[in-house]
Amino acid sequence: MKNQTLKGLAAVIMVGSLTTSCDLLKDLKYTVTPNPLEMHGDSVRVKVDVTFPEKGINKKAIAQITPMVGTHAMKTITVQGEKAEGNGQVVEFKPGGQVTYTDIIAYSPDMEVSELKITGTVSKGKKSEAIDETKIADATIITPLLLQNDDKVLVGADQFKRVTEEVYAAQINYDKARSEVKASELKQEDIKGMTTFLKDAQTNPKIAIKSISILAYASPEGEETKNNELSTARSESGKKASIGIAKNVKNDTAQVDAMYSLQAKGEDWTGFKTELEKSAMNEDEKALVLRVLSMYNDPAQREQEMKNMSKTFTYLEKNVLPQLRRSQINIIYDLTGKSDEELTALAKSNPDSLRVEELLFAATLTNDLNEKLRIYSETERIYPQDWRGYNNVGYVLYLQGKTAEAKAKFEKANSMTENPQSTNNLGVIARTNGDRATAKKLFTKAMSAGAEVKYNMGLINIQDGKYEDAIANMGDFKTFNKALAQDLALNYDGALATLDASDAKDEAASYYLRAVVSARQDKLDGIVSNLKSAIAKDASWKEKAAKDREFIKYFDNAAFTAIVK
Repeated sequence: MKNQTLKGLAAVIMVGSLTTSCDLLKDLKYTVTPNPLEMHGDSVRVKVDVTFPEKGINKKAIAQITPMVGTHAMKTITVQGEKAEGNGQVVEFKPGGQVTYTDIIAYSPDMEVSELKITGTVSKGKKSEAIDETKIADATIITPLLLQNDDKVLVGADQFKRVTEEVYAAQINYDKARSEVKASELKQEDIKGMTTFLKDAQTNPKIAIKSISILAYASPEGEETKNNELSTARSESGKKASIGIAKNVKNDTAQVDAMYSLQAKGEDWTGFKTELEKSAMNEDEKALVLRVLSMYNDPAQREQEMKNMSKTFTYLEKNVLPQLRRSQINIIYDLTGKSDEELTALAKSNPDSLRVEELLFAATLTNDLNEKLRIYSETERIYPQDWRGYNNVGYVLYLQGKTAEAKAKFEKANSMTENPQSTNNLGVIARTNGDRATAKKLFTKAMSAGAEVKYNMGLINIQDGKYEDAIANMGDFKTFNKALAQDLALNYDGALATLDASDAKDEAASYYLRAVVSARQDKLDGIVSNLKSAIAKDASWKEKAAKDREFIKYFDNAAFTAIVK
C-alpha cells in the first residue's frame, strides 16, 4: 500500500486584480498541481486550475496568460469575457468559471531553483495592459536525477567444470569369423595407451573410473545369426583382455566384474557405411554400393547384391570389412581438473598451457581488475576465435572507466559471434552516453542474457518517468536505483526496505534518499538525522539539500537550516 503523504498536494494561490489601472481581471485563484513542480522523464508537466469568481473577468476583456518556469515561457492560453470577440475560452461574467491549463516543457538545469509565474496581457477594445508578473508555484523537484550509473555489464561466462566425465577408448580387431584376441592386437598403440592409462589411474587421485563398456561388432557378411553370436563372443573376449591388462598393471578397479557392461551389436552396417565413405574406392563404385544400401533393407539381400559385384566385393573384403570386426573398449571415468591454486599459478606462468575454459575461470579467481584484464587479454591472444576474450577485456575496461576502449572490444566480440552479453554491454555504453533509444533496442535484443539486462532496462524506465515499469524490471535486485524508483512511485516503505537491504545502505546518497522519503512523509526527525549522516559522509550533499525543493517547506525550519547553512 502506498503511504499517505503531503507530497504532490496542489497549492492554492489567491491573486487579486492583475491589472494596474482597470478592473478587467480580479480575485483569480490558481491551483497548481503539484507544487513544487516536478521533473519526470526529462520534462516538467504543469497543471493549473484557474478559478474566476463572480464578475472575475470583464464581459469584453481578453486575457492572454503565459506561465513561465523561470525564464522559460510555456504555451499561452487565451481567456475572454462572454461578450468579447475572439477564439479564447469563454468565462461568463456571472457566475464566473474555471479554466484548466496543462503543458509540458523540457527540463533545463536552471529550472531547479526557480518559480512558476504568470505573465501576459489583458485588453478591452484598443486598450491593452500587461498582467503583473505573479508567482503561483515553486520549481522544481528533480529527484529522478539522483539516478546512479550502476548498469550491469556482463562477461562471457566460462563453461569450466572441475570434474568432467571423460572416455578413454581402445579397440581390438579380430580375424574373420573369429573371436580370439590375437597377441599382436595387444601390442597395438591404442592398447599400449590403455595399459599406461590404467597404470596411471591406479595412483592418480584425479582419475576415478566409473565403468567400462565393451561394444562388439561383426562385419556384415555371412549368416546374420552367426554374426550375432560372434559379436557376443567378441564382447566377452574383449572384457577378458581388458581385465588381463588391468591385472598386469595392478589396477584393482578395472578388474571388478561389475564395472563391465557388454553390448553385442551384431552386424555393423552403420560402421560399414562410414568406412566405405572414408575409403579410397573408386567414387563410381562407392556410389553403387551406397545405392545398394539405400535400396535394400534386408541384410542378406544387401550382402548378396554386393557379392554380385565381385571386383567391388574383393576390395571391400580387403579394405573395409576388416575394420568392422572389433571390440570397442570404452573406459568411462571422472577427471578432476586443476585446483584453483594451480589455475592461478599457470595463468601467470604458462597461460598457453590452459584451455580456454580454464583461463576464463582463472580470471574469476581474482578481484584485482588489472589481473583480470591480463588474463582476459591472454585469452584473447591464445584463443582469438572465441568472442568471450574480447568481450571480457571490454568488461574490465568498462569497470576501469575506459568506455571508448570497452566499446571497441564489445563491438569486436559481437562482430565475431552476435551474442546477448556483448549486445547488452553495447546497450550500457549507449545509455551512459545518453542514447536511450539505441540502448532500448539493444537491451530488448539481449533479454536472453538474464535479469541484469532487465535491470538495465529499468534504469531507462526511471529516466523515462516509468517508475512502476522500472520496479518490475529491476526484479530482486536490491540497489539504490531500485529504491529511487520505489520512492518516485510513492512506495516509501518499499524504498526504505530496499535501501536497508542494499550494498549501498551506508553510502551518503542512501542517507540523502532516506531524507527525501522522510520529507515526503512530513517526518522532520527523519530529515534531520539522515541529512546529518549524508553530509558527514560527503559534504557536497549540504549544498544540494539547501536548494532541493523536496525540502522547501522546511527552508525556514531551524533544525533544517542548522544542517545546511
